[in-house]
Amino acid sequence: MAQRLGQRLKQRSFSSAADAAFVGLLVVAETAIQRLDAICATQGITHTQYNVLRILRGAQPDGHPRCEVASRLISRAPDVTRLLDRLDRQGLITRSWSTANRRLSVARITRKGLDVLDALDDELGRLRDETLAPLSKADVRQFAALLDRITPDPEP
Repeated sequence: MAQRLGQRLKQRSFSSAADAAFVGLLVVAETAIQRLDAICATQGITHTQYNVLRILRGAQPDGHPRCEVASRLISRAPDVTRLLDRLDRQGLITRSWSTANRRLSVARITRKGLDVLDALDDELGRLRDETLAPLSKADVRQFAALLDRITPDPEP
């Protein structure tokens, strides 16, 4: 049980299959995040900034207010306002006041932000494919379904 994981962690055994599965999930996630960070750094952004740009690309052309961006992040950022400020200073997003609610600042991705994502797409696709390469297409579908089952419900 969990032979490669045990070798990776220099651990002979796990107390249970659940322990091995949970630790394995953490190892795979950390490895993917480290590689994601390295790829994003080639474009001068962090993986959290990439996540914001990815969210805003999907919200074109309307964009999202700060609270909506925050609720959609994969990794919660402690200060989304500062995160958006940095992306704005880099010219990757713009912010303007909502016409429907003047209290809301709406962030939108710029052409430069789209260009950054375009430059990352192929490399991130390779990372995804390399990470999942040991699995068959059926395994990937099952893995996605299993992850969906253990994904926490969204916060209200």
